Amino acid sequence: MDTTGTTPAARTSTDTVPANLPATPPATPSPSSATPAPPADGLPWPSLLVLGAGTLFMVTAEMLPTAVLQQMSTGLGVAESSTGLLVSMWAAVVVVLSFPLVRLTRRWDRRAVIAGGLAVLGLSSALTALAPTFQVAVGARVLGAAAVGLLWATTNAHVADLVTDRLLGRAIAVVLGGATLGMVVGTPLARLVADAAGWRAAFWALAALSLLAAVAVRLVVARAAGPDGPAIAGAGGGVGTVGAPRRGTARLLTVTGLVALVLVGHYGAYTYITRLAEAPAQSLPGGMSTLLLVFGLASAIGVALAGRLGDRSGPALVVSVAATALTVLGLGAVDTGPVVGIAVVVAWGVVSGAMPPFAQTLILRLAGPERRSFAGALIPVLFNGGIAVGAALASFVVAGSGVAAVPLLAAGVVGVAAVGLAVSVRRA
Repeated sequence: MDTTGTTPAARTSTDTVPANLPATPPATPSPSSATPAPPADGLPWPSLLVLGAGTLFMVTAEMLPTAVLQQMSTGLGVAESSTGLLVSMWAAVVVVLSFPLVRLTRRWDRRAVIAGGLAVLGLSSALTALAPTFQVAVGARVLGAAAVGLLWATTNAHVADLVTDRLLGRAIAVVLGGATLGMVVGTPLARLVADAAGWRAAFWALAALSLLAAVAVRLVVARAAGPDGPAIAGAGGGVGTVGAPRRGTARLLTVTGLVALVLVGHYGAYTYITRLAEAPAQSLPGGMSTLLLVFGLASAIGVALAGRLGDRSGPALVVSVAATALTVLGLGAVDTGPVVGIAVVVAWGVVSGAMPPFAQTLILRLAGPERRSFAGALIPVLFNGGIAVGAALASFVVAGSGVAAVPLLAAGVVGVAAVGLAVSVRRA
């Protein structure tokens, strides 16, 4: 906003302008007619909470088949192993389609893309609820996965445009808090709905909530003060210019690749958490279900801590990754006693929960405004790729050497990534 008032016209009369004073400079355009004003120096809580709710529904949609595995398999007349593929297939679709969809929508208002993606996610959930056969359910899930790949990419970029760099870590932690709640709260609640009214009712509930979230995005989420939609594409920052040589792109790709390597080790171990943590789980009321809830709550604490330390995203990421390697290695000692075992699982949840906010903050900072759309798409692609590779690698190790071999290998993979990140962050 122009706070200086209307610029007076330049005066040329010598009886009104002393000879020893320079003439008034020509009028300059109002800032409102030039580039947009920078983001406000404060968190836009309504926007962040709505976007966080969107990530909650996105994660719930991804993991919902695991919560209703038996019911869904019976209802569609397929084996449980086939229904389980609906989750792994989801990650594969995200990896394959995120970049093409971001490129296709790069000139659109990001709020419209996010609202539209949530609406498509709602449609996917409704089609899954109506699916008469497994093949129809697969098609509906492919549609939802494509929408979520675009949603992650666009949400990441829009959050970065809503706040100043100083607040980027806190803003990302708020939005990713919704994703964590999707694991801790969304999936268990979906199971309760399925137990009460059937698995199709759980998908209907998700469809309705996703559509409400789409409406909330249009009504509540602020338009980015920085370059948005066409402005980014016009400035050469869209995904269409990914191939152009840019300073810092190599470092951006290196850091993101190392984060993906962290996820290979972390999710390789997490895939077998029910086997690795059997002993401490037996000491808790509710057994493994309670231990998984404890792990999820610990992860939520990690996300909250990341919001406090987001201004030091590089060093904090290195520390959280190194601590993740140590706690994963500690899984090999959980049988020594229930207190030790539970403490290791809690510590693992905290440090691994803090890692994604630190990683996304650092990646978006390295990208800068000109490569934000590219980085936004890169995050879900490499993250989902790391998860898929980690689960497959751990399965291969278990088949050959048993589950006891997983902690050492997983910790080694994460440790190598920690060293690489330490070198990259120091150079940056």
